[in-house]
Amino acid sequence: MDHSLTTFSAGVLLFLILDPLGNIPLFLSLLKHVAPERRRRVMVRELVIALAALFGFLFGGGYVLGALQLRPESISIAGGIVLFLIGVKMIFPPREGGIFGGAPNVEPFIVPLAIPGVAGPSAMAALMLMTNSAPGRTADWSLALFAAWLATALILLSSTYLFRWLGASVLTALERLTGMLLVALSVQMTLDGVAAYLGRS
Repeated sequence: MDHSLTTFSAGVLLFLILDPLGNIPLFLSLLKHVAPERRRRVMVRELVIALAALFGFLFGGGYVLGALQLRPESISIAGGIVLFLIGVKMIFPPREGGIFGGAPNVEPFIVPLAIPGVAGPSAMAALMLMTNSAPGRTADWSLALFAAWLATALILLSSTYLFRWLGASVLTALERLTGMLLVALSVQMTLDGVAAYLGRS
């Protein structure tokens, strides 16, 4: 990570990594069975959990990895495996139950909307690189993270209006497409993690 990275450029970088536009299909498909009056509350809850996870990783991610003797690449590989399982179930949903095989009307909690949807391995790795490259600028990285998260939250919360315009068939097709994208993303994340691991070995 470049030491000359400004707070603004760090915020833009984190915003692009959080990828709110790419997360809209995931949020829409996973919240389609949630009661309309609860969708916004669930989204706010998941976004707050994601922010807490990202700040936790910003301040303590390096210590946790060091204590567990884990390499950063392990986060990418683990996240890729989780996303792969989620993507496969979105493409081939169980006959009974939702994406995770539970009751179809059970709302998602933490996984996969907060983690790894918003607070994904890429964002965690970027935060860790920022703190390692310039540990004295934690306040700058915190401001950049909050600004990127706020912009992401505003975009995702506005996506709830799409529920009024899209029917069940459109959301089902969107869910299948999202599953395909998640599978592709999971493979890329896993390959990146393996390549980084082999490069450091």
